[in-house]
Amino acid sequence: MRTTTTPRRGPARTPLVRRWRQAADRHLNPVQRSLLVTWVSFGLTFGAVRVITHGIRGGWLPLGNVSAGGEHLHHYNFGIATLAGLGLIAVRGDERAVGHPAVAAAYGCGTALICDEFALLLDLQDVYWAKQGRISVDLSLGVLSVLGAYLTARPFWHEIGRITGRHLASAATGGVRAAA
Repeated sequence: MRTTTTPRRGPARTPLVRRWRQAADRHLNPVQRSLLVTWVSFGLTFGAVRVITHGIRGGWLPLGNVSAGGEHLHHYNFGIATLAGLGLIAVRGDERAVGHPAVAAAYGCGTALICDEFALLLDLQDVYWAKQGRISVDLSLGVLSVLGAYLTARPFWHEIGRITGRHLASAATGGVRAAA
């Protein structure tokens, strides 16, 4: 008769996210952490905005454009407001805010909102949906985001890769075992 047992999870097995945090503590100084949060929030915001705008235009998202007083508010307006607010924090000189992850995330988000509509700001015409240049802009900003996040914390990402590989290998070999 064959029986199965579940793999043992003792104190030696540290959760993956905790090991990622330990790697961050070893490899990232405060400036690198802020830069990493900035680049990642930039990339996530840029991607989310592209999906949302396509969903609104395609009618497959139950959202609509934001307007005030009958005027359409472009998302670069929110980006400019975000960066202006961060500028106020910087001018005020609040030491607790310097390098704070929330400030870094807001900076990345605000910058992405502006960059996504850069063609509109450059030409002062609503060319957001024009084909010329959109593919190259999307691709270049996506690549810049990934490259920035990688270069900001290269040793950290290498260790994350090693930790994740060992974790997956351990999970694969520590599966269900048959008892004789």
